[in-house]
Amino acid sequence: MKKKLPIALIVIAVAAYAVWKFSKRNEFLYAGTVEATYVDISPQLTTPIATVEVREGNPVKAGQVLVTLSAEDARLAAQIAQRDYDRAMKLHNSGTMPQEQFDRLRFKRDDAALRDSWRTIVSPLDGTVIDRYREPGEMVNPSMKLLTLADLKNLWAYIYVPQPVMSRLKLNDPITVTIPELGMKKLSGRVSYIRPEAEFTPKNVQTREERTRLVFGVKLAFDNTDGTLKPGMTVEADLSGK
Repeated sequence: MKKKLPIALIVIAVAAYAVWKFSKRNEFLYAGTVEATYVDISPQLTTPIATVEVREGNPVKAGQVLVTLSAEDARLAAQIAQRDYDRAMKLHNSGTMPQEQFDRLRFKRDDAALRDSWRTIVSPLDGTVIDRYREPGEMVNPSMKLLTLADLKNLWAYIYVPQPVMSRLKLNDPITVTIPELGMKKLSGRVSYIRPEAEFTPKNVQTREERTRLVFGVKLAFDNTDGTLKPGMTVEADLSGK
């Protein structure tokens, strides 16, 4: 009788494990694709490139110089406009130059200085260089892309949920997701935005129900300081506890 007890315990344990596995297999996971914010860098002048300071994969800081342009005409125009303004300032202070003429020279100086500042292109954000399209010496114009940057530390993904689930979510709710590409590794995120209007399930989202149902887009934000996530990865969120 004593020998049969351990066998019974093993059977119970196996049955319990089977039930747990079955319930986990039937949990509904809302899948989304990881995305990043991309920024294309273009010139504001038609001129040759003087230098390109970064390459693909380089991290950059907001305000860091990325590209310098030749634009000698802009530099010369700024110098002339500043010189004319300095001369006009003396005449204006002595009362020998009309206010209207002085204002025109001041505007010309400010406009020339602005154009001259466009010779130096700086990063608008902390991020990473994804693509470099041009090299020093190439002639460029405002329609051309020079670089593409991405913020890879603050990634996000949209999941699409039905109204009953959406109504239980609110901004900044913590959400735990799993990453299939990393062996179902778990990662913490938060609800950063909930779209106010329902829409049909997007074609690129795979769900277990018909695509024609109305759902709400929920944006999940992730702190990716450690670089775990990459754009294009899939995350799966279990919202059964919500």
